[in-house]
Amino acid sequence: MHTILLVDDEPNYLIVLSELLTDAGHEVFTAQGGEEALAQARTSDLDLVISDMQMPGMDGMALLAAIKEINPDLPVIIITAFAEVEKAVRAMQAGAFSYLAKPFANDELLVNIEKAASHYDLVRENSRLRREARSRVNFSGMVGKNPKMLQVYEMIEKVAPTSASVLISGESGTGKELVAKAIHNASPRRDAPFIAVNCAALVDNLLESELFGHEKGAFTGATTMRKGRFELAHGGTIFLDEVGEIPLPLQSKLLRVLQERNFERVGGSRTCEVDARVISASNRDLREEVAMGRFREDLFYRLNVIHINLPALRERLDDLPLLVDAFIGKSAASLGKKNLTISPEAMRLLVKLPWEGNIRELENTIERAAILCDHENIQPEDVQPDSDYREEDSRWGDDINLKDLVPENVSLNEVLYAVEEKMLKRALEDTGYIQARAAEQLGITKSLLQYKMKKYRIKKKN
Repeated sequence: MHTILLVDDEPNYLIVLSELLTDAGHEVFTAQGGEEALAQARTSDLDLVISDMQMPGMDGMALLAAIKEINPDLPVIIITAFAEVEKAVRAMQAGAFSYLAKPFANDELLVNIEKAASHYDLVRENSRLRREARSRVNFSGMVGKNPKMLQVYEMIEKVAPTSASVLISGESGTGKELVAKAIHNASPRRDAPFIAVNCAALVDNLLESELFGHEKGAFTGATTMRKGRFELAHGGTIFLDEVGEIPLPLQSKLLRVLQERNFERVGGSRTCEVDARVISASNRDLREEVAMGRFREDLFYRLNVIHINLPALRERLDDLPLLVDAFIGKSAASLGKKNLTISPEAMRLLVKLPWEGNIRELENTIERAAILCDHENIQPEDVQPDSDYREEDSRWGDDINLKDLVPENVSLNEVLYAVEEKMLKRALEDTGYIQARAAEQLGITKSLLQYKMKKYRIKKKN
């Protein structure tokens, strides 16, 4: 379906063409003159304009010039009388996509429409790719050879060729959008748009408009018709980041899109068909959200056809040197420090850090260190992670006699797990299982506390 503006000063002619194009599956706007058409072009997200040449006031040539000032790429087809072919040629030279001389066959018009709209789709896609190319950095793929990451890569290879919905879970900063892009780029939809939406970044009423678009006048401030992210993702992939933040009333509309593959814009009644693969992500446990009544169970199962869980950075510390090298390469390129390196002492410090912000925090830390370091060599004093870390905090244990506390046949992991589990339980019991207070007492974030509670299967006692 394409959105087309028809312009002609003869109402009957507009009616005939409008019915023809509507029957062909297009969304049609009409205007009985150049000024009215120009107003429509400013307030509607159009794919094509079809205009008569001869009109009182602003004629087709003047309208063409005005539209090209608004959007140079928007295709315009000019309709002329047979005797006006010379004017039509001048219109082509001025930027018209094509012209049709009256009388013309309906099939001829429809073919021209498809050519013009396809050309516009290609122009917009090329513009999108150029924007991505300008922002592309050296580190454009996932890095790591940890067994858990190898499982993620294997899953991507299996699901990418399909159109199945994918739910990606993992803590903030683990690279969920990177996985979504990898799936899209390895899929048959790779040449179509990849549209990402951060569902947590918009208030409820704006999120609905962002996803499904709105008609002019649908709400205060809706001065133009605007296509939503689902329409823009037609033929490609839409990535719903933090999908657990979508409010319940809007979840039902999202469920309908997944089931019926259609929707209406906000304030509109026309049903829009859409073919977009849905990949979603959440740092929440959506099963728990379902149990708490905050997320629809039927929507969860629609989104969770394929589940990919991303490990936290602390679960794949063997990948940290590879990630550091990748981020050093990125910073070296952006800062012009061709010989940027990291000292062994700084690398040892990085391995000790908790990395509550995961890969995103590591990237920020390396970028800051690259800026602060002298002589293009990152030292421990240059490392300033987002999360608090004071190496002297661990000095309290210097006077502990391990022989009195730990049997010789107990492994390090067993000791660490036992101590960590007991400290978690003590903090939760001391605070009446109020997670925010327990996390504060332990000196960690609430999200990290929740992760560790799941790890040790700690639940509030009844």
